[in-house]
Amino acid sequence: MRIGIDLGGTKIELVALSTAGEIVFQRRVDTPKDDYNAVIDAISQLVETASDALHFPSSQPLGIGTPGAISLKTGLMMNCNSTCLNGRALQEDLARRTTRPVRIANDADCFTLSESCDGHATNESVVFGVILGTGVGGGIVVNKSLLQGVNAITGEWGHIALPSDRLDGFKLNRGRTCFCGKADCVETWLAGPSFQHSFQQLARAKSVVGETKAQRIPTSPAEIVEAARSGNEIAAECLEQYCNLLALALSSVINVLDPGVIVFGGGMSNVDEIYQRVPNYLSRYIFADTVNTRFVKARYGDSSGVRGAAWLWPDH
Repeated sequence: MRIGIDLGGTKIELVALSTAGEIVFQRRVDTPKDDYNAVIDAISQLVETASDALHFPSSQPLGIGTPGAISLKTGLMMNCNSTCLNGRALQEDLARRTTRPVRIANDADCFTLSESCDGHATNESVVFGVILGTGVGGGIVVNKSLLQGVNAITGEWGHIALPSDRLDGFKLNRGRTCFCGKADCVETWLAGPSFQHSFQQLARAKSVVGETKAQRIPTSPAEIVEAARSGNEIAAECLEQYCNLLALALSSVINVLDPGVIVFGGGMSNVDEIYQRVPNYLSRYIFADTVNTRFVKARYGDSSGVRGAAWLWPDH
């Protein structure tokens, strides 16, 4: 079997996959907040619990998806939004504590690997995975092997600056700062909270704020999408702008990588309009006379990341 662990900001999940790819064991615990040693304890306890239940050998390796990556310069974790992991020797500490071989990859990489190995991208040789959640991430898989570059940042398209301040009549109020220190990164426009921020900006610009007696102003991304479907003009404009921006951002990926399929995950991946409208905008931005790249939603949804962590040991 394969063992995968997803180390997230709010929960830690472990799954065991059979040789047929079926989940035979699954357990979640809350992620200890801002306490590195407690995180190591929690993962170790999960592995012990799974070992007791499944009786797998002491040589059973572990694959772990994390919110950051291992620096190729220091060997320590970097770029983690769970900041207690940054600067830590997570791989070595877990291998020492669990006495098992450990492989670590970014959670977006794990997501893409899962969908390429046994998800909705199994028949494609080049796959780009997109996470549109509280942040924006990505991963690249070629012939079912994870592509990892010399800087440990392969697929980090969320921190590429959007190249335009005007899209077909949409005037963007540029200058959004990103946690990475730059401005107007893809993440600052296409993450779920960024979509919500765009709606608030549009509402303020049109003097539609607070609540009215007739209708409450939508706040969450899901509410904004539903409002757009119900005829709310500001929400509809915001959603159309989002799809246009997403096409613009992905055009750079397609121009460089030319993937057969782009797989979407994260909360915004549940917006059906993405799959209908983004392909229509792409022809304006890519360097080709046709767009053959397919856009699909992840087969395993929130479980793709932890399944991909298990696939970090494809030979086991």
